[in-house]
Amino acid sequence: MGIVNVTPDSFSDGGDHSDTASAVRHGLALLAEGADMLDVGGESTRPGIERTPEAEELRRVVPVVEELAARGAIVSVDTMRASVARATAAAGATIINDVSGGLADPQMYAAVAESGCAYVVMHWRGHSTEMDRHTGYTDVVGQVRDEIAERVELALAAGIAADDIIVDPGIGFAKTREQDWELLRQVGVLSGLGYPVLIGVSRKRFLGEVLAETRLAHTPKDRDFATAAVTGWMAERGIWAVRTHEVRAQRDAIAVVQALRGEGPRDEVTDRVVGTFLEGDH
Repeated sequence: MGIVNVTPDSFSDGGDHSDTASAVRHGLALLAEGADMLDVGGESTRPGIERTPEAEELRRVVPVVEELAARGAIVSVDTMRASVARATAAAGATIINDVSGGLADPQMYAAVAESGCAYVVMHWRGHSTEMDRHTGYTDVVGQVRDEIAERVELALAAGIAADDIIVDPGIGFAKTREQDWELLRQVGVLSGLGYPVLIGVSRKRFLGEVLAETRLAHTPKDRDFATAAVTGWMAERGIWAVRTHEVRAQRDAIAVVQALRGEGPRDEVTDRVVGTFLEGDH
């Protein structure tokens, strides 16, 4: 899942693709490099950032979604707002990636159910300005699993189909570095919920903290090889998809894992990776 940030303030690539034409070009480039789908976002969720006004988020993402969907791309939209979910679904999005798991907007579940989009339920304990204060867990893996399961039950009760649910442990959101690593080590526990799992670690600060220990200077954009190491680990464990700023190294990591497992070439594996979200009503 290639990331298309239409934002001036994202932690890694803020401002790189903040106009429609640039964002569309970037999305098409990610597809050419092997992305199966794109995740378009108009609001940064980096730690400490204030929220983007609703009208501005809509202005940023709707034309990008329209253009990419018209080009045949599978488009996910990274939003916590029901209004943005509705507008982008009408523009051609087929997945709503809600980092709040429905907690930020009580109308989100209904909006997704009405749209027929697939829905990513991410683990979340508060907005970016406060999430680092909510890292208290007695059992991070079990509690994240249980809190996601609670949100999934509410989504199902609101009419979202079980086949449309995807779950995400929210790496970097209300977690310490140690908690992030533990969730990745035990990602199979989350798979045990019975839903496809999406993982987003691309260029995140917990990777930067590991790289800092090598004593080599780096920026977030220098974390792609570290991201690929995690991608390989996730591929070995059968995770549905990884959300990434950079695609080529991630594809290479997945291809190597597939070769080690004796699987077929990329095109034969893609249908199993993307699953039902490439087919049917989506």
